[in-house]
Amino acid sequence: MQKNLAVTSSPHLRDSMSTQRIMQEVCLALAPAGIAGIILFGMNAAVLIAASVITCVVAEYVWQKLNHQTVTVADWSAVVTGLLLAYNLPATAPVWIAVVGSIIAIVLVKQCFGGIGGNFMNPALTARAVLFVSWSGIMASYPQTRFAADAVSSATPLATLGGGTVGNLSFWNLLIGNCGGVIGETCKIALILGGAYLIWRGLIDWRIPLAFIGTAFICFLLKDGLQVAVYEMFAGSLLLGAFFMATDYVTSPVTHLGRVIMGVGCGLILFIIRAFASYPEGCSFAILFMNVATPLIDRFTTLKPFGEVKKHG
Repeated sequence: MQKNLAVTSSPHLRDSMSTQRIMQEVCLALAPAGIAGIILFGMNAAVLIAASVITCVVAEYVWQKLNHQTVTVADWSAVVTGLLLAYNLPATAPVWIAVVGSIIAIVLVKQCFGGIGGNFMNPALTARAVLFVSWSGIMASYPQTRFAADAVSSATPLATLGGGTVGNLSFWNLLIGNCGGVIGETCKIALILGGAYLIWRGLIDWRIPLAFIGTAFICFLLKDGLQVAVYEMFAGSLLLGAFFMATDYVTSPVTHLGRVIMGVGCGLILFIIRAFASYPEGCSFAILFMNVATPLIDRFTTLKPFGEVKKHG
């Protein structure tokens, strides 16, 4: 019998790109920032990255085995979570911070809500927020790079920009990462290369990072002028968050308009925190807040199905 008219369950259009392949390509895009972090901060950065990735993979494996679930560590999503968490840690943090954060990210945020696709907030960012609140002394200690002229007294870029001026900040140092910060945020050239690769490969939607960065830029432009606004875009974890965390498939809106709204919301919240709060960095909290708002955004931006009949009551 001919099967030309055979009907199968949706989806009827499928992409050949698997979850594993997507995560592997994200790891590839994250690699330049990790390499730069190790060069800039030394081998302790490499140890933290390794500890975070290994703990994430082991935690996911053990949890799924204990709960008699299908083991999914081969999809590389745990590796991506481990990399993102490590990139949000200061290079001087002890290894146990990476281990605790990885367990929080995988077990409490990801697996307790159903595993990949079930979490409503970004696991790495949520773990970072918990670590920051619990051990702020460790998490707020941003070391200078090994190549900084004055590794003891030099302020982080965001601390300098908080006064509404660029001070003696070097834009070149911001680009190459020769400034204080966490492991994966300082080298902006590496982050831009990784983000451009993801956009070129069609793995992330350009609307979220463009709306995120553009909104923050306009806000700082109106408040402090062009020079400060440009420096703010290359300071802190804005580029890391805009390209690699706000674009997370699970915790970002599904519609084009929804993604623009999320990017704008992230940019506004980041601006408010950086400009008016005592905490100089607001990227993580901005993204987490918009993660929580994502279901509401989807509700009001999702198009009605074609042919839907309006109910009369």
